[in-house]
Amino acid sequence: MSAVDDTRPAPPGRSSIPRASARLAGDGLVGVGRAARSALQEVGSVALMTARVGRAIVRRPFELREIVHQMEEIGIRSVGIAAVTATFTGMVMCLQSLVSLSKFGARDLVGTAMAVAIARELGPVLTALMVGGRVGAGMAAEVGSMAVTEQLDAIRALGADPMKKVVLPRVVAAMIVLPLLTILADVLGFLGAGVIANVEAGVEYSHFITSGIQQLKISDFMSGIGKTVVFGYLIAILGCHHGFWTTGGTEGVGRSTTRTVVVTSTAILIADFLLTKLFLML
Repeated sequence: MSAVDDTRPAPPGRSSIPRASARLAGDGLVGVGRAARSALQEVGSVALMTARVGRAIVRRPFELREIVHQMEEIGIRSVGIAAVTATFTGMVMCLQSLVSLSKFGARDLVGTAMAVAIARELGPVLTALMVGGRVGAGMAAEVGSMAVTEQLDAIRALGADPMKKVVLPRVVAAMIVLPLLTILADVLGFLGAGVIANVEAGVEYSHFITSGIQQLKISDFMSGIGKTVVFGYLIAILGCHHGFWTTGGTEGVGRSTTRTVVVTSTAILIADFLLTKLFLML
């Protein structure tokens, strides 16, 4: 009797597993390399745009009317979101701080803790994130619409510089307005925290404010305000950059808007760490 032939396929060899792992690792490295190259290209493009804006700022005319208009668009229309965010963030942080300080019998120190935290970090960063999401997306959509409808090309055809007409007023306005919004946010956040300290822990309002102001150094306040100048620059330049290079019609405008919000928020957080490290070294 002849033996029955076994036609089942042989199990894969052990060598196929390392090959598959190596292939996956190679694909992952290629993806990381492409992402890194794209990030470096974007950084370089933003740096070139910054240099062109820097050259345009000293050339006449100075576009003061457009700068004032952009200050209204960025600043006045962002007061509401900055005020609400700062007030309720201060209230929440005070509530959380009271829980921790009560364990050590140090509720009276809540004013000092809140003043320093709001002036250094909470006020500048949260204001930049909230305003950046609104303003950055708006700039990307507006400039992107100008790009896909060839309005930027029309400006060039008329002999004008789009960097000076479109980008420069937005950058200058954002760098001026964001520190003012941060001052408003600092005040409202501190006052909101004082209300919670008085209602929840019985801390006298006058004691809360006095202790916070006495312990707050001018360097704490100025470091937070100094950050917002950089944050304003990042919001405006990144929004204009993504709008400037928009392609693909209305769909491309949507992609640029979404990417602007993500990149702007990430850039603000990275810049916050670097600036905090710098100011602590000074």
